[in-house]
Amino acid sequence: KEHTGFIYASDTFELLGTFRYPTEGWGLTNDGESLILSDGSSSLFYYDPESFELIRTLDVKLEGKPVVNLNELEWVQGSIFANIWLSDLIVRIDPQTGQVLSQINLEGLRPPNTFHDPGLVLNGIAYDEAKDKLYVTGKKWDKVYEIRLIPATAEAPSQPSN
Repeated sequence: KEHTGFIYASDTFELLGTFRYPTEGWGLTNDGESLILSDGSSSLFYYDPESFELIRTLDVKLEGKPVVNLNELEWVQGSIFANIWLSDLIVRIDPQTGQVLSQINLEGLRPPNTFHDPGLVLNGIAYDEAKDKLYVTGKKWDKVYEIRLIPATAEAPSQPSN
């Protein structure tokens, strides 16, 4: 909400500087060349990691409709994974076109002790490239889950609900 990014040294976590950006910062990943930021809208923003200048905006769509509430982001094997805030879904996005390539439905993973608060939902994605492992968790969840993706049937995906 403050429109401020912080730059830290990776070895010491010393604060090296800050930079400004015009949206909220909900999620952040990188593709090896650009920082990719989400702000809860249906757009992803590509920034130069040196100058922090906006390079391009990518509009994310499923079946021609904008996919809103893009939240936590992770770069996984050439695609962008984004969880859809307040849902049990992660979408896999083509980083060139913005098209949703597939959906990951994690319904049933949310711990029962979080049902009292609708905000305590899926909110963390991490990928270990060296081990080819994908992990997920949520707000105030007491566990991190390693998940394995299984191809779905040939039926067409539908629009994520909010």
